[in-house]
Amino acid sequence: MSITAEFFRRPLMTGAIAASSRRLAYAMTEGVGLEKARLVVELGPGTGVFTDAILARLAPGTRLVAIELNPALAARLAATRRDARLTVIQGSAAELAAVVGGPADAVVSGLPWTVMSQTQRAHTLDAVTEVLTPGGRFSTFAYLHAAWTPPARHFTTELSRRFDRVERSAVVWQNLPPAFVHRATRKP
Repeated sequence: MSITAEFFRRPLMTGAIAASSRRLAYAMTEGVGLEKARLVVELGPGTGVFTDAILARLAPGTRLVAIELNPALAARLAATRRDARLTVIQGSAAELAAVVGGPADAVVSGLPWTVMSQTQRAHTLDAVTEVLTPGGRFSTFAYLHAAWTPPARHFTTELSRRFDRVERSAVVWQNLPPAFVHRATRKP
């Protein structure tokens, strides 16, 4: 099963027609403190491109909890990644505080924020800030071609309201479509 097949089967749940590139995965995991984290949460891991990049940066004792809504993708990720640090949970990112089991040092998200309803997006962002430790980092991406749309601009505004500092990476042109990363730091 590919991400393209899942997109056509469930476009609002999957959100992407192609898997993210390794270059975008590198940008998503750069500068969020994964090397020193004790607990990291990944939202919407899909086929595991970001999962692999996260695991490559984690220390041996660090836990990674990956929460995937799509049952087929969650099952595939759990079956193909054999790493004792990884726990895959099939469920909603909005309920992450209930399933994580402690404060997270970082949250890395592959969720399709702009296809969510405003209420769902706000609820999920509230859950992210609730689970992050003070000073914890949040990383997510956006497609360049959609950055000007009202949902994307609203999402950027919501990040600024919830986080102490929000940064935007350079464009990752090697991704299809080109994308950039939002990195945000929770208020201490």
